[in-house]
Formats: sequence, structure tokens, C-alpha cells
Amino acid sequence: MAREEISVVLVHGAWADGSSWSKVITGLATHGVRSIAAQLSLSTLNDDVVSVDRAIDRIGGPVVLVGHAYGGTVIGATRHPAVKSLVYVVGVAPAEGEAAAEAAYRGQQHPLAPKLAPDSNGWVWLPENAFATAFAPDATAEEQAVLAAVQRPASVGAIGVKVGPPRWKDVPAWYLLAQNDRMVAPENQRFMAERMAAGIRSIEADHTPIITAPDPVVSTILEAIQTISH
Repeated sequence: MAREEISVVLVHGAWADGSSWSKVITGLATHGVRSIAAQLSLSTLNDDVVSVDRAIDRIGGPVVLVGHAYGGTVIGATRHPAVKSLVYVVGVAPAEGEAAAEAAYRGQQHPLAPKLAPDSNGWVWLPENAFATAFAPDATAEEQAVLAAVQRPASVGAIGVKVGPPRWKDVPAWYLLAQNDRMVAPENQRFMAERMAAGIRSIEADHTPIITAPDPVVSTILEAIQTISH
């Protein structure tokens, strides 16, 4: 009997949307891997999990679930049975009883990390200049301008909610650690990765390797696919 093809669902983080995965999508396609990007509302964690589960249902079959930054919180919260492994790309991986915001800002922050606070409606926006100084400093000026223009704010209802038992306790996990990240401290990334006993890959990259260093992202996803295929 033929083995079911493994597909990939990509989950973006705060201040981004599914198009942030475009280089990873095309990179996976060159290896014959089908992928789709879930579009999150960033309004509540539960709504975001529902969006991811809907994407998993749409693509069908066994899935490697990949989360960037806050997207790591979402992939750790789904209970969908099709998920066979998780890949965190500088992902925020809270433990049970911890919120994404708590997990992301553990420890000392980079001097250029933006100071964030919700607006009067409970939404957290990234200052426009932060895309060049902290979020994606290795990106081109054109990429930074697009990221700033299309940013989606995060709600306190998404990043401030304490999570239940994380999925990384049940399935294999990989973690791509960005050593030059100014948003999530590298030491904190390593703490979260080691806590979940993930396979760690460390690269010289900023907070957005999905844009500025897509090849290692693709390679890590392929490794996850190959491992569960065998």
C-alpha cells in the first residue's frame, strides 16, 4: 500500500500574514512538497487554532505544522489528529499555563526591541520603523516596506491567553533558532526549544528567516518530513 503524501501547513505570526511564507512555499514546491498558509485573524487564540484546523482539513492527509513566532503558540495549541510533527521557526512555545506574551519576552530583551502596548481597542501594532530595526533588519528595503504596510495587529485576546497542554508533548518537534533575532532573544529561543526536547538547528538570521533565510527553513521542514516518513 502506498504511503500517504505528507503536506505542510504554514502558520504566520503577529504583524504578518500568510504571504510572509512565499519564499518557503516556492522552496518546498521545488522539492515536490505541497504546502498552504493558514490566515490568522490574530483576534483570539481559539479563532487562530480554528483557522489552522480548517487549513489542515483543506489540505488533507498527514501534516507537518510549521509556526513562525506567535504561530508557534498556535501550532502547539491544535489537537488535530492529522498533525504528525511540529516545526518552530523562531517560534514562541509556551508551556501549559503560560501565555504567548509571557513566553516571548522571557529574559533580557535586545536594545532595539520595540516597546509594545495595546491601543484603546486592545490591539498591539508594531511601530513602522521596527520592521527595519528589529523585525526584519536583514530584509531588503522593499520587503520591509511591504511588511509594514500589510501588518496585522495582534490582540491581547491572542497573545495574552494562557495555553493548555501543548502539542509538542505528544509529537516530534524541530526548532530553527535565529541567533541575530532582536524580537525573541536567542537565549529564550534555546530555552523553549530545549524544554520541548526539539531538534535544534541554529542559523545566523534575524527574526524573519522565512523571508531573509528561507533555505534553512525549507531544509528543516524537509528533515521533519523525512523523519516521519521513515
